Amino acid sequence: MDLLLFLFSDYTVRTVGAGAVLMGVTSGVLGVYALLRRQSLLGDAMSHAALPGLALAFLLTRSKESAFLLFGAALAAWVGALGVIAITSYTRLKADAALGVVLSVFFGFGLVLLTAIQRLPTAAQAGLDKFLFGQAATLLQRDVLAVLALGAVVLGWKEFKLLSFDPAFAAVQGFPVRLLDVVLTSLLVLAIVAGLQTVGVVLMSAMLIAPAAAARQWTDRLSTMVVLAAVFGAAAGIGGVILSSLGDSLPTGPTIVVCASLLVYGSLLFAPHRGLVWQRLVAARRQRTVRALRVLTQLYWLGTQHGDPFHPHPAGALRALGGPGVPGILRELTARNWVRRLPDGRVGLTEEGLAAVRDFLREAEPEAPAPAGSEAKAPGGEAGR
Repeated sequence: MDLLLFLFSDYTVRTVGAGAVLMGVTSGVLGVYALLRRQSLLGDAMSHAALPGLALAFLLTRSKESAFLLFGAALAAWVGALGVIAITSYTRLKADAALGVVLSVFFGFGLVLLTAIQRLPTAAQAGLDKFLFGQAATLLQRDVLAVLALGAVVLGWKEFKLLSFDPAFAAVQGFPVRLLDVVLTSLLVLAIVAGLQTVGVVLMSAMLIAPAAAARQWTDRLSTMVVLAAVFGAAAGIGGVILSSLGDSLPTGPTIVVCASLLVYGSLLFAPHRGLVWQRLVAARRQRTVRALRVLTQLYWLGTQHGDPFHPHPAGALRALGGPGVPGILRELTARNWVRRLPDGRVGLTEEGLAAVRDFLREAEPEAPAPAGSEAKAPGGEAGR
């Protein structure tokens, strides 16, 4: 607690933390739409496409002001996004090929421009290297862009929701699908530009996808998914800032991405219904339930052979039929009052256990008559008469 108070009493940590949280919220919310529209790599392509825009903005203005550099990055990323849309609309290339073309061409061109800038006498003052892997600074224009992007998402909630799930139905209803696509893509550009100074060109795509991918494991509702993605993005942002402030040489941007990746891995493992650990636990519980029903069924059939389904039998007979693990299953069934244990060690069904096993047999073979008691004797009686 004292450590956290010390960290947040520092002006730089508070400022950078606020910017990282806002960046995480924005990228998480907009990343949900990219994930649902199966455009996860679009953020990667646009973030890499921003690099030549940064370089061209510096070459044209010879200024290291963030406003000029971010404007150039936004323009280049927007052109790259429109390039992806144009390639998929007017050529036979699919979306993955279009993303690969835009990413490789723009990023390669950006590296060529960076190489040229390094040979200029003013290259040392350019500060373009901080945009590659990020260098958290103060609250600047990027945070205004983040607020604008979040506001646009709130205003266009219904339209963007329909566009993400059923664009064909949206077109039939008269919505300008192509315009909405361009607007949503432009908002992704704003989110990317807002995070360039924090995590950089190379890692920004991770912040668009990681919070949304983590949130997707926890829910099937869009509204809940958006809220969770915002929370995960904010947690990754503030967690990365705190860890980087504790370490002497930990860069803030990559540390934020590492925190976001840990959230994704944790969600993949422990999220209810979809998490791998959760599924293993459910499978183990289901298997144990099946084995318990098998033990009940064995008790039932052994009892019916003696003319009484409640007839007790030695536990060793069940172990021979059911294999290892029967003692633990018997303890569980006894605790549930499905099995009664006699002082001599024999076990038998209770009324609740008999009802459970009959329900199980009825569900397993709904058409077959149950061979117990009166149900088993009725067909024979009819035949005798």
